[in-house]
Amino acid sequence: MDVLVTENLKKYYGQGDNQVRALDGVSLRVAQGEFVAIVGSSGSGKSTLLHMLGGLDRPTSGRVLVDDKDIFQLKDDALCIFRRRKIGFVFQSYNLVPVLNVYENIVLPIELDGNTVDKEYVSRIVKILGLESKLKSLPNQLSGGQQQRVAIARALATKPSIVLADEPTGNLDSRTSQDVLGLLKVTGEQFGQTIVMITHNEELAQMADRIVRIEDGQIKGGEQYA
Repeated sequence: MDVLVTENLKKYYGQGDNQVRALDGVSLRVAQGEFVAIVGSSGSGKSTLLHMLGGLDRPTSGRVLVDDKDIFQLKDDALCIFRRRKIGFVFQSYNLVPVLNVYENIVLPIELDGNTVDKEYVSRIVKILGLESKLKSLPNQLSGGQQQRVAIARALATKPSIVLADEPTGNLDSRTSQDVLGLLKVTGEQFGQTIVMITHNEELAQMADRIVRIEDGQIKGGEQYA
């Protein structure tokens, strides 16, 4: 079952000779529970694609379907709510709130949405990610790897069906990167979540179920799953 589909997705900036085709007709489908790595060089369009998948930016043309819903048919307020409830984001910069402790950072999106925290579920995430002893710590008391684990826990806490990870290990050393990515994969499998990750690291991309290559705004391989 396809949980995430793009149809001839385009994002152009500028006009005439100065026009930049960040995405130039990208069609992609991702199955429920799949872990996909999108690989490309700097400027290839991979970050733009991820932002489109998450509804963070609107395309010039084309569609993004999440569970058969065209997300760009939604108005901005509705899209924001849909994104908050359906998609978890993990960024290279951890984006933790410095004055909140680890637990408060993890449950912040749930509370912003006015929902009750599922403490048992959050506890499972915390245990898998090895954060039990850090719940009262502030972000500046954590290592980079620990901060990224908190960011992953926060992304998972809202029970999203899709997790989008934008260079999630870009600020980490190679060993910590493998550990964090391994945990992301484990949590995705544990909670039945679909993961789409962009990276320029070929070695880390090998941990995914499928690698999609993008260059010059177009997919060059891996667009179809078996």
